Amino acid sequence: MVLNNSQYDEIMREYNAKQTRTRHELDRKTAEVLIAVPQYKSLSDKISQLSVEAAKASIRGEDALPKLNSRICAIKGQMEEQLLSAGFPADYLTPVYECPVCRDTGYVGGEKCHCFIQASIDLLYRQSNIRQVLDKENFDNFSLDFYSTEYKDATTGLSPRENAARVLLKCREFTENFPSGENILFFGDTGVGKTFLSNCIAKELLDKAHSVLYLSSIELFQSFSAYSDNESESTQTQIIECELLIIDDLGTELSNSFTNSKLFYCINSRLLGGKSTIISTNLSLEELMHNYSERIFSRISSSYRLLKLFGDDIRLIKK
Repeated sequence: MVLNNSQYDEIMREYNAKQTRTRHELDRKTAEVLIAVPQYKSLSDKISQLSVEAAKASIRGEDALPKLNSRICAIKGQMEEQLLSAGFPADYLTPVYECPVCRDTGYVGGEKCHCFIQASIDLLYRQSNIRQVLDKENFDNFSLDFYSTEYKDATTGLSPRENAARVLLKCREFTENFPSGENILFFGDTGVGKTFLSNCIAKELLDKAHSVLYLSSIELFQSFSAYSDNESESTQTQIIECELLIIDDLGTELSNSFTNSKLFYCINSRLLGGKSTIISTNLSLEELMHNYSERIFSRISSSYRLLKLFGDDIRLIKK
């Protein structure tokens, strides 16, 4: 799990907010008890005094420690009795934490608590841009049945189903070896499962608390052309720094010198940073080479695993 500074700070702000809410609720309950049980404060002060004495005795290794601890336990018993007599539960002034394991700090013994890891996953899902679709588009729901076995591709000698099975295996290897700096280009006709498989990979990695950002090619270039504000700057930072960037439907944008320069910057920066990228496109390799600069095509063809999908349009089959 790798969080950038802003992601980590966002999670820790929520933990700080939880702790603040807990303190405020405890203060409210304490004020309520002190009105109903005036003598409760003097007993609480006595506990504090004896606790200090017990700590000092422990440091000095004195024999008085067991006796002090016994007195503290006795006073705590009196305090519980007074709470019960006033109609309060015995644990009324015990802080209530959303996560009792880490007491809403996010850490246990210097290690991230399970709730911190879950909070990270939730945050990464929110920022991925594809949370809703992943409920349906994941490895569990990917079916080879939509790919024909009735003909073979002239180049590969594989049927659409055999080829899709090979691509599926490569996708699973990608997630198992992640992070590896590996990149994927999915290419092929419309509706053959390129975006679906990208989303399968995204869900697998998000569930393991890896940062994933999904953008259509149009959204990618809009992010780079947006006016400078906190939101656009944050997105641009994510584009370069997230562990996996998915660029969907490359080639649907209006291609010009600006989009070419930003695409090269994005691809090259992530390659230099060892960050993985998945690109899907309906364009053939020849069309990619023609539509984009030689530098872009060179980076993709030399640094990406090229996975072609072919077959009938699955969306039409489902209808």
